[in-house]
Amino acid sequence: MMELRRLTIEEIRKMLSTAPREALPLIMARFQQDARKGVQTLLRRYQKELASQIAEEERLSILWEKETDLRKNGYTHIAGLDEAGRGPLAGPVVAACVVLPSGCSLPGLNDSKQLTLDARSKLAELIKEQCIAWSIGICDHQEIDRINIYQATIKAMVKAVQSLKIQPDYLIIDALKLPLNIPQEGIVQGDCKCAAIAAASIIAKTYRDRVMDVLDQIYPQYGFKEHKGYATPRHVEAIRRYGPCEIHRQSFMQKIMKSYNNR
Repeated sequence: MMELRRLTIEEIRKMLSTAPREALPLIMARFQQDARKGVQTLLRRYQKELASQIAEEERLSILWEKETDLRKNGYTHIAGLDEAGRGPLAGPVVAACVVLPSGCSLPGLNDSKQLTLDARSKLAELIKEQCIAWSIGICDHQEIDRINIYQATIKAMVKAVQSLKIQPDYLIIDALKLPLNIPQEGIVQGDCKCAAIAAASIIAKTYRDRVMDVLDQIYPQYGFKEHKGYATPRHVEAIRRYGPCEIHRQSFMQKIMKSYNNR
């Protein structure tokens, strides 16, 4: 049998790349005394990758803790709720409600704001494929102006729960309480603490982004596809130039424009 110290760097690389993860620490330990620079560089890379994988698994395990505890207490259909679009100057606020099964695999699941567009889109499809149920609730710009954004957000979430194809027996919500006769808990920064809320944040964000992309075709001068209605310099300049359009939130206009004019 060839001694490990006589293996080429490429042979070591192949060994590490094909070994089960559980065996990697033992294999890497066998080469720690190999003085070749290429071997040490290879070991550092695999040690970093292994540490990153372990950290991600721990993060995901923590993300599922709330649902795991609730299931131990007898709850089965645990719905996570989150919204997208509370802050923009234009367009609707969109809420999503998601019920995930125990043990589903959603690698990379996180708060939608922490994900790239590509990762968010892929996870949205995975969530829809694996979830027990998902739904959307929307309040448009007119409703936001009429009842304020806070109440519109709550109303959108209630709509999402009521349109779910199953009856949830527990709600976990990103920092809000809903006027529903269902056991519930509001969790501050829940989208990075609970799996179902993180999933809801992704569904809400991707759905609203598609709405804003369509609205961009109707009102191309404002650049909605780029900023999704948020108060970017380009968006504010477009409002100054063209005035607000039909989908702008009039209740947001005066304050934000005054803020930019004072800069």
